Amino acid sequence: MDDPHAPNARKTIPLVAALKRPVDWLFGQAYLLLVLTTLFWGGNAVASRLAVGEISPMALTCMRWGIVIMIAIAIARRDVVRDWPVLRVRWKLILAMGALGFTGFNALFYLGAHYTTAVNLTIIQGAIPVIVLLGALLVFGTRITGLQMAGSFVTLGGVGVVALRGDFATLVALTFNPGDLMMLVACLFYAGYTIGLRGRPKVAGFSFFTVLACVAFLTSAPLLAIEVASGTVVWPTLTGWLILLYVAFFPSLLSQIFFMRSVELIGPGRAGLFVNLVPIFGAILAVGLLGEPFHLYHGAALVLVMGGIWLAERRRGA
Repeated sequence: MDDPHAPNARKTIPLVAALKRPVDWLFGQAYLLLVLTTLFWGGNAVASRLAVGEISPMALTCMRWGIVIMIAIAIARRDVVRDWPVLRVRWKLILAMGALGFTGFNALFYLGAHYTTAVNLTIIQGAIPVIVLLGALLVFGTRITGLQMAGSFVTLGGVGVVALRGDFATLVALTFNPGDLMMLVACLFYAGYTIGLRGRPKVAGFSFFTVLACVAFLTSAPLLAIEVASGTVVWPTLTGWLILLYVAFFPSLLSQIFFMRSVELIGPGRAGLFVNLVPIFGAILAVGLLGEPFHLYHGAALVLVMGGIWLAERRRGA
């Protein structure tokens, strides 16, 4: 049996303490967590383009959560067992949040991309913060200040600049199709998930996330079964596996944990506003990873989005 007083054992404690301090600091920084969250989600948009022909949408949706729960259960199984009596009482909320926010949003996003344009998808996705603000008002009575509303529309304007590629004449050509409606429903799902985070069970964040991931895997499995039965499934190639691992670890695991913690710190309305950074980061990453050009309108959109967030975060009399 190992001696807990051996030299190696004594070295372990300071190492754990050294790692704990920066993690604790990070989880107290709502804005940094939100920036990292949206950066990873922006990377997810690039990954979805790279995934075409490498892994099919429902396979990506289901398998990403399969990987996540293997990691999460290995880390948090004792916490889940400890928190289970509390979690079980709120099983309906947990089922709804996992099925809609994790499975529904991603499945509709990947599926809708096959029917509509990137312009439409980006504009519609930019509506999430506005939906969150209105939903928080209806559900919790959260007051919407004039600055918050103004900031929402300024950031939405920045998203629109990216979506329209700086050419506002493109707006005339926009038409709605089934893919647009899928994306709109997806945005409603994720806005509902964001609002639901405020009322989540009072348990450890990672414990709660682990149960949500299990729900997402179970609810996405039938979608994969349908894809297999229809003969449209594409099992991951080597590139597909690399994309899957990225999507599972960063947008699925870290981003969701970071986002939940941010909502705890500053509330769903203010946290939801940062979703508008996703298309900005997506465009920047596309330049570096996909070789797409960076235009002046990208810079203008970044200024609008950051300016809108700053405006919405200001306090009266500040």
